[in-house]
Amino acid sequence: MAFRDETDIGGTAEAFLTTRWSLIEGIKKHQDPGQALIGLLLERYWKPVYCYLRRTGCNNEQAKDLTQGFFYEVVLSRHLIERADPSKGRFRAFLLHALKQYVIDMNRRQSIQANIPPDKIITLEISHLPILPQNISKWSPEACFHYAWKSAILDQTLTAVEEDCLRAGQEMHWQVFRERFLHPTLDSREPPPLKEICRRYGLNSEKTASNMVITVKRRFQRLLRKHLRSTVRSDTEAEDELRDFLEP
Repeated sequence: MAFRDETDIGGTAEAFLTTRWSLIEGIKKHQDPGQALIGLLLERYWKPVYCYLRRTGCNNEQAKDLTQGFFYEVVLSRHLIERADPSKGRFRAFLLHALKQYVIDMNRRQSIQANIPPDKIITLEISHLPILPQNISKWSPEACFHYAWKSAILDQTLTAVEEDCLRAGQEMHWQVFRERFLHPTLDSREPPPLKEICRRYGLNSEKTASNMVITVKRRFQRLLRKHLRSTVRSDTEAEDELRDFLEP
């Protein structure tokens, strides 16, 4: 089942990351963390929160209202950041636990918007609602949350890889990688033959095309590890995050 409901919320916030503990700690010290929290946590976590809520049975509008309510009532009003403790585990797990408790609480209430002052409603800048796999009905809300987290990391890393290729003057490397490896992998189909890639891009040998793909793969691996390392406090935790990311 794909989430394709009509929505009246517009914008461009399609990418989000796992929250970095260094940023969390910086927000704790900020005298007025409200605006920083809005920009930081909404950017990085609205998709996992929204997907979790949809899988619990909420329709599109209910999930958007609940997402707004969660970030206002729990993250901001209940000072979630101030209570976060990096020594007790990943912030992602801490946030998910808080979300579960919020859903339980909200099941006891009648109105979401009535609990938020009109001038405090958080606007979600959403251009494309997440589309989940066809077998979504077999997934738990937690699985949807983590799927959205992985999807966002992949999007952000690929964007960084493309930008890195362009800065290095390797636009053709990116195009060959995208056509030979990325799109076939994402679409679960066979890649085009290297001979066809060479003809399309005017390359003189299949080895050249293959080396281009290898170069970009290595860049992807490096940037993925760099990104995951920036979200945790140690190399060991980064390896744990990488294992989580690579889990099917």
